[in-house]
Amino acid sequence: MTIADNRTRWLALYVLCLGSLMIVLDMTVVNVALPSIRQDLGFSETSLAWVVNAYLLTYGGFLLLGGRLGDIFGHRRLFLAGIVLFTLASLACGLSTTQWMLVTARTVQGLGGAVASAVSLSLMMMLFTEPAERAKAMGIFGFVASGGGSIGVLLGGVLTGLINWHWIFLVNFPIGILVTVMTLRLLPGERTPAMSGRLDVAGAVTVTASLMLAVYAIVNGNQNGWTSAETLGLLAVAVLLLALFVGIESRVRSPLVPLRLFKLRNIRVSNTVGVLWAAAMFTAFFISALYLQLVLHYSPLRVGLSFLPANLIMGAFSIGLSAKLVMRFGIRKPLATGLLLAAVGLALFVRAPVDGSFVVDVLPSMILIGIGAGTAFNPVLLAAMGDVEPSEAGLASGVVNTSFMMGGALGLAVLASIAASRTHSLRLAGAGELSALTGGYHLAFLVGAAFAAGAAVLGGTLLREAHPAAAHEAGHGATAATETS
Repeated sequence: MTIADNRTRWLALYVLCLGSLMIVLDMTVVNVALPSIRQDLGFSETSLAWVVNAYLLTYGGFLLLGGRLGDIFGHRRLFLAGIVLFTLASLACGLSTTQWMLVTARTVQGLGGAVASAVSLSLMMMLFTEPAERAKAMGIFGFVASGGGSIGVLLGGVLTGLINWHWIFLVNFPIGILVTVMTLRLLPGERTPAMSGRLDVAGAVTVTASLMLAVYAIVNGNQNGWTSAETLGLLAVAVLLLALFVGIESRVRSPLVPLRLFKLRNIRVSNTVGVLWAAAMFTAFFISALYLQLVLHYSPLRVGLSFLPANLIMGAFSIGLSAKLVMRFGIRKPLATGLLLAAVGLALFVRAPVDGSFVVDVLPSMILIGIGAGTAFNPVLLAAMGDVEPSEAGLASGVVNTSFMMGGALGLAVLASIAASRTHSLRLAGAGELSALTGGYHLAFLVGAAFAAGAAVLGGTLLREAHPAAAHEAGHGATAATETS
């Protein structure tokens, strides 16, 4: 391979990461800006939740379908389609002057984000074939996946504090154009569809409906009540649709999700780890932001800047050290060590007081979470993608993205419910408002730490180590598939 070809591959990776970063941070970038959006557009407390939920609903619902469409019609085509749709929807969000316009645009944004996210990881795997290079590339990509949420909090705070909330969306427009142009120039085009076979329409409809109903029930669980007829009914329908989907997949000739995929141990374990880890990371992003804003009374800008140390450390470990650790120790030890460090970081938040200091009570947790996430995400993604055939890389990418998405949504909903319940109990016991809020957050942090620790134990004991030679051969197979597709 020539130096020019090698340079092109790395530039293509940075373009994929930039596109993925836009999509990942849009899950969290709005959170710091929600009070400003509510005041400007006149949202009620209930309707304001749809600025977040509309995005999560279509993003979570269409990840699996987007990944499979990439396998059938070409990963590059689907990535471009998703980025273009996401970019146009971002412009509509930024120009929104009414509630319905913003919520509708956020819905379309989630659809475009799901399609692009579902194939971006498979495109990265196909660009890099050598084990050492793939580990390094995965580290960079892992930083985007793990750090995107906290970068969103940082960016949301900076843009809302210095300009206004419209710019948290408008900033995506020039970035989206750049990603589109550079993708056309740097990523190899597909001359024919990536794989033959008809789309499993029945499977696509049932699994998408199941995921969307599950996300809807989860994100509204705190508001409607977890034991309410609506929440339990929606979850029951989602489970029934999922069972119907499994039945369909076991019978059709060209299934949307071949069930044999889940016979691979690393697929099962890494996706379970992903669910637990995403739940823990969403705790770090959201509950700590609430603590800083509502208990310590930080401004949006100051909240955003508080996440900067974790982002910088996460980036340094993801891009530099993580790949070296994987090449030397395999995937199990770095994964378990990173997740345990993050668990300790979350547990340290349990001692954060009402009159906490950033240096004493916040920074140590941020440092440990940054080190842990930067170390762990590379091996999690390598485990999830390492055993699949090139023709199913898009599907595997969609599956792992869905696991992170559902884990984050479920974890956040459960932890917010736990925090609210504990806060309510403390208020009834006579605690002051800030003490009650802090006590609720403490319990959420403790449960989040347990999620991270559980993920560390599962990953450290059950994952099967990938052999470098096997990874090398799989990489060459992926490259060949790209060249002939």
